[in-house]
Amino acid sequence: MEPLSIIDILGTFSFACSGAFAAMNKRFDPVGVIIIAFVTAIGGGTLRDVLIGQFPVSWLTNGTTITVILIAAFVTLFGGRYLRKLPKTLFVFDALGLGLFTIYGIEIGMQSGFNMGLCITLGTISACFGGVIRDVLLNTIPLIFRKEIYAMTCVAGGLVYFALLQTNMDLEWIQFLCILLIVGIRLIVVKKRLQIPIFYAKNQNQH
Repeated sequence: MEPLSIIDILGTFSFACSGAFAAMNKRFDPVGVIIIAFVTAIGGGTLRDVLIGQFPVSWLTNGTTITVILIAAFVTLFGGRYLRKLPKTLFVFDALGLGLFTIYGIEIGMQSGFNMGLCITLGTISACFGGVIRDVLLNTIPLIFRKEIYAMTCVAGGLVYFALLQTNMDLEWIQFLCILLIVGIRLIVVKKRLQIPIFYAKNQNQH
């Protein structure tokens, strides 16, 4: 199996678990949990494929994606009470998905012949917009729209990715290190509670 396919599978599994956990935290029924797992895992990739004109979108022609999502949803449903004991389980799966799908989206952009800026944009869309759809359906303000640093971790990982491509390092190592970097930045951001500065008064009155 090619490294890119492995990244896709791992990212799909991570985001599906993230979506399933989020739905369970909102006390959705099993059908709702599976639906949220699906939209979280495929939302960003679907938008990416639509933007680059790839039809049918990738998950419709890849039975593995649907299988992985179902496995992740059922693992979360039936093993959730044990996994829930682990600290910040939902956050860890979300961070993993962020790193994996950023690199996968960048690679798809490169295969389509886009420049660095567009590739990083596609990687960020792949990584972030499944979570946006998830949060909207769960009636939560999406992470990407909060002060918390989220999408910028994808951009940082993407910039390092293209910088490392100029070296003689093996592509697999570059992919691995950049995924690790994105996940690591996300962990540090949350642990240190780093935020993007706001440019308006906190108590600004609405007129």
